[in-house]
Parts: sequence; structure tokens; C-alpha cells
Amino acid sequence: MTLDAITLSVIQAALQQTCDEMDLTFSRAAFSPVIAEANDRSDGIYSAVDGSLIAQGSQGLPVFVGVMQHSTKTIIEMIADGRVLPPEPGDIYIVNDPYLGGTHLMDVRFAMPVWRAGKIFCWLSNTGHWPDIGGAVPGGFSASATAVEQEGLRLPPVKLFKKGVMDPEIYAIICSNIRVADQRIGDIRAQAAALHVGQDRLLQILDRYGDETVVEAIAELRRRAAEQMRAHIAALPDGTYLSKAFVDSDGVVDAPLTIALSAEKAGDSLTFDFTGSSKPCAGPMNSVLATTLSAVYLAMRHIFPDVPISAGAFEPLVVRRPEGTFLDARYPRPVSGCAAEVSQRIAEAVFAAMVQAAPDKVTAAPAGSSGNFALGGNDPARGRDYVMYQISGGGYGGNSGHDGLSNGCSTIGISKSPPVEIMEQAYPVLYRRYALREASGGAGRQRGGFGLAYEIELLRGEARASFVMDHGRVGPQGALGGKDGAVNTVTVFRDGRPHVPPHLSKEQDIPLKAGDRVLVGTPGGGGYGDPFLRDPELVLRDVELGYYSREQAAEMFGVVIRDGGVDAAETDRLRRR
Repeated sequence: MTLDAITLSVIQAALQQTCDEMDLTFSRAAFSPVIAEANDRSDGIYSAVDGSLIAQGSQGLPVFVGVMQHSTKTIIEMIADGRVLPPEPGDIYIVNDPYLGGTHLMDVRFAMPVWRAGKIFCWLSNTGHWPDIGGAVPGGFSASATAVEQEGLRLPPVKLFKKGVMDPEIYAIICSNIRVADQRIGDIRAQAAALHVGQDRLLQILDRYGDETVVEAIAELRRRAAEQMRAHIAALPDGTYLSKAFVDSDGVVDAPLTIALSAEKAGDSLTFDFTGSSKPCAGPMNSVLATTLSAVYLAMRHIFPDVPISAGAFEPLVVRRPEGTFLDARYPRPVSGCAAEVSQRIAEAVFAAMVQAAPDKVTAAPAGSSGNFALGGNDPARGRDYVMYQISGGGYGGNSGHDGLSNGCSTIGISKSPPVEIMEQAYPVLYRRYALREASGGAGRQRGGFGLAYEIELLRGEARASFVMDHGRVGPQGALGGKDGAVNTVTVFRDGRPHVPPHLSKEQDIPLKAGDRVLVGTPGGGGYGDPFLRDPELVLRDVELGYYSREQAAEMFGVVIRDGGVDAAETDRLRRR
């Protein structure tokens, strides 16, 4: 059978729409603000043979692109060798084990086979960030864990739903090991409902076009994605491009971790080698292999966003396994920071290498931190415990044609900060400030975007605060002469006295009481190109908008502003000097 172009396009759109509807169902039905409002989740369709990616929702987190195909593949392999019970219609597996193709423990994955004529046609899988999974600290982001058991409940693939009915014993085990357990039923039901919606839509597609036609379309879409990615790579100059990125610390040892990348382009393929990166670390900033691979994939998707999403897009990308480094974590290394933070440093290393090969397509480094802030305590006014999870945006890097985006989502996601109004309704907090962080964008011919500045006050009761962030030691890298963006800052005011975490961006279990405040400044994006080549009128506009002061304009961009305008002669003199 030979597919015509129109039918192929329609099936491609239908598969994409199926995943998008799964994403929407998941968010709309979930109880937790981190899923319902921040959209920290993703849904996709995966091969019944090897778990490879067929389609993923456009509104899902990009970091799960590579991760869920690894976890689905692992489930298929474990079923084949008898380590996991074989599926029956209506079964849904749950798994969050990082070492079985995952991220951190809070990212809980469901997987459900779709049956057709008595055989598995494909798998549907989704991931949702649960606001708590047990462990040493509320929210799961233990900044100083030294073993994965300290981070929370670890689940191998087990059937949470059997023939469509939730197993009460497994559910009881889960609820007995996590905080605020009464909310989990809403998230679990939402996660399962998303899979059922996906199954209904997929069966409609199969009924309309026939199984054989859809199978052929999936294979052709994968082939074309690989072909398109190869064409993009082939247009780049051959060579080896080197870069480094740095993690502030592992939360235990106060020293930076190095990501060393050698990206070799030859013909129509790219090989990524992380040899020379730091060894496995004591704290929770280790990255499991699935997350490391996914970080490379999503970085290349940023560079070539027009390549259709499927496993074919990854075929020309060869990632050598970084054995013996913190980018290939093995049990029992702690990993709570791998998805939200380390993956973004990996992507930053890819950007820093590839901007040398494709300066017109790659940006300077983005903020590169999810800004993980967890607050857990008891609300005396409501008589119940809570776990609040705050993610935040930052500045994106400038590029060859534009300034960076301000307060954009993290590199790895499409998640957004939950609305302030929702957070204040759900938790005993008051946002005293929520604004762009002026002057945080790195100087450049195209400056970086600005980060976010917010301040939260605890209104009542007692709570414990934990932070797993990054870029507190060194800001996001500038590119081609651009300057780095501003670093991440965290200050906790207890009894009015400021406290800065010793590890700058990481600390756990900070006790708070009513009236105490947390002030966070997220990183700005790196600048692109020589700042002294920036159009002085653009610098003037930024000063008028309050983004930079006149003193900063002179120091960072060499632009002198007097009497409400650019002093051209002094600007020329300063830039020449």
C-alpha cells in the first residue's frame, strides 16, 4: 500500500490531536495545582514492539520525550522476561523508578496497552508530577539526600488498575507513604482518564482508516522525521564542537559539577560524548541515563523545531553512554535534581556547542532552572496538612535576530507557574511581590530575557521550605561575545533576618513560622553577540522601561543616556575606549 500525502498528513494530525486531548484531560481533571494549573505532565503514544515514540502531546513537557519511551521499553522487556505480570485489557501499570527509564521519583508514569483484535496495537503512557512522594522532606526535593530511599517511595512497574479496576491494596501502599494522600485519588483518576480518552480517540482513527493504513503511516512518519533531521545536520559544517556547563553543587559537597561535551558532526549524524564530566556525586544532582538522553533530544528539538516529533527524529543523534559520570546514575545514587535541573545543564552544554556550528539557529543559554521550591506544613485555619510546589520561569537567551524571552518556562518544559491567585487560595501564603527581575538579562547585541522576582510570606502555622534550584554560582552562558545572565538568588527572612543557603540554590528543611518570607530571583538569559554592537536606541528603550538603569546602560552596553536621549558622541567615545 502507498499512502497519499493527504491521508498521511491527516493521520499525523489525528495522532497529535489524540495526545493533545490526553494532555487536556489530565490537566482539567487533576486536583494538584502543579498539574491542573502548571501543566507539569505529558502524554504520548508508543510502539508495542520496542516502546519507541510515535507521537506526543504538543502541550506536554519536552523532557519526557525521551524518558517515556525508555520506561515503556523497560516495561515491555520486563513483561517479556517474566519480571512483570503480563497485561490484560483494562490494565494500567504505574512506575516511578528512576533507574527504569525515568526521572525523579515525583514524576509518576502510567502505561496502558491498547488492544486490537486480541493483540497489543500500541502503548499509551503519561507522566504527572505528583506534589509529594514521601521521603525526607515535603515535596520530594531533598537537597542533601545521599541515597534514593531518602527521596521517597520508589515503585517498579506494577498494575495499579487491573481489568479497569484500581487495586485497593497498591493504592493503600502508595497513600501510606506520601503526604496529603487524600489529594492523590484525584490525580490518579485524572491520569487514568487521560489514557482512556487517548484509547477512545486512537480506536476511532483505526476504525476510520484501518489498522494496516495507520501502521504504514506511523512507519512513514518515523522515516520522514529521521530524513528531515539528517538533512538539517548535513547542512552544518563538519567538525568537533566543545563546550562545558556547570551545576552549582550536588547539595552535599559545596563544589561545582562539570558537564563536558564534545559534539562531533560528520555527514548527516551528530555524536555527543560527555567523557570528562564529573564523577557520580554524593547528593541528588545525579542524572539517570534516560534523562540524559532526553536532555540531548529536547535540546536538538529547540534547534530544529520543525522536525516532526517521533523516534525517527532521534535516529541521527548518537549519545555515547557517559559511564562513570554523574550523567549515568546507577542505584542507589539520589536523583531528585536530575530532571528539573541537571537535564537543563546538559541542554545548555548542547546549545553552547551547537551555537558554534549554527549561530543563526541556536540561542545563548536560557535560565535553565525550574526553580523548585517546596513548602510543606499545617494550615491551622483549615485543620489540614499541605504541600505546596512552586516552579518558576526565567529569561531565555538572545539569538541572532531577537532578544531573549522574559519569564519563559524552563528549557525542559512547557509548564508555567501556577497563578498567584490559585496558590493563595490553596495554601496559607501571600505573594508580596511577583515581577520581572530587572537587569537580569545578559548584555549582548541581542540581550537575554529577564528572570522573575517573587516574594512569598507564610501567613499562618509552621512550615518547612526546601529548594533545589541551580545557576546560583554562575549565570546562564552568553554566546559569541554576549555576557552571562544574572545568577539565581534565594533569601529566606526568618524573624526579619536574612538567610542565604550555603549552597546558594539548594537547601532543605528550613523552618518557617507566620510572618517569615522567601525571596527568589530567577536567572536571566545569556546575551548574544558583542553588547557594544547593540543599537543604542534599543538600550534607551530598555532604560525607559526600567529594565536597566542609566549606569547599567553605560557599563553593560557602552551607551550614555542624558536628558532623556542617547548622547551619541559620548556613546561613541565610551565604546571606542
